[in-house]
Amino acid sequence: MKKAILNILAALLVTMNLAFADGDKEIRIKTSAICEMCKARLERNLGLSKGVKEANLNLTDKVITVKYNPDKTTPEAIKATINNTGYDADLQPANQKAHDKLPSCCRKTAVPH
Repeated sequence: MKKAILNILAALLVTMNLAFADGDKEIRIKTSAICEMCKARLERNLGLSKGVKEANLNLTDKVITVKYNPDKTTPEAIKATINNTGYDADLQPANQKAHDKLPSCCRKTAVPH
């Protein structure tokens, strides 16, 4: 009887560990993105970053929502990727060299379309 109870408890623990293994987190970051090209560029670059599961930029409010594995990346690393792509990330300004390489329509001084 004890063995059966132990087996049941072990099975429950395994199930609970699998249920909580998906410990992904989500962060929302204000960007300086302007257009669909910005959206595609940011989502692609973040998607290629280690630990990032999903990135979705809302162009209306210029906020990118990133789902990530906290064991593989950090909010700081995600913001650094955004900065190094040429965009502001919250209060951190874009890497100027990367920003200067963006198409003119994607730069902060551009007229949005």
